[in-house]
Amino acid sequence: MFTGIIEAFGTVKDVVVQGQNKTFWLHSPLAPQLRVDQSLAHNGVCLTVEECTGEHYRVTAVQETLEKTNLHEWTPGTLVNLERSLLPSSRLDGHFVQGHVDTTGLCERVEDCHGSWEMEFWFPKSFAPLVIEKGSIALNGVSLTVFDVRKKHFKVAVIPYTYGHTNLHRLLEGSLVNLEFDLIGKYIQRRYL
Repeated sequence: MFTGIIEAFGTVKDVVVQGQNKTFWLHSPLAPQLRVDQSLAHNGVCLTVEECTGEHYRVTAVQETLEKTNLHEWTPGTLVNLERSLLPSSRLDGHFVQGHVDTTGLCERVEDCHGSWEMEFWFPKSFAPLVIEKGSIALNGVSLTVFDVRKKHFKVAVIPYTYGHTNLHRLLEGSLVNLEFDLIGKYIQRRYL
């Protein structure tokens, strides 16, 4: 379980294809604090740390993960948002994020609002019931509040701190992002099926 509050960046250093899986070596200042078997959110995707060596560590994404997320686009040099799992004694500054990405969305617009940024995203219409005005969403693992919600679009406003301390500052029109919709909304939707 995560909160969507990003702790650090990781940089992809190597990508190894193994059958239908991809193994990633990443460099991060968090690496010396990690241990094997630990869960770590990468752009909002929960992956298990498999090996740690100094400031580098290794994780693997299986085919299901590669198909539903933007990890299939990762190449050496890709900047990744990282968050360690929530401790029972931690403050919940964002919202409950499982690290189980539901789908990807497409950045359609980034507007510099002179002190903040407004971003608009397209997402598959089948997820529309899970996106509500002023609701929470995890976008590349970042906990954000959505507004101007339409059937296949929503906007988020990004403050300078979040913009500078996450990989949202690298988003351009056409960038693919990982989306995890609010857990509570998913349970409510399931209840009424």
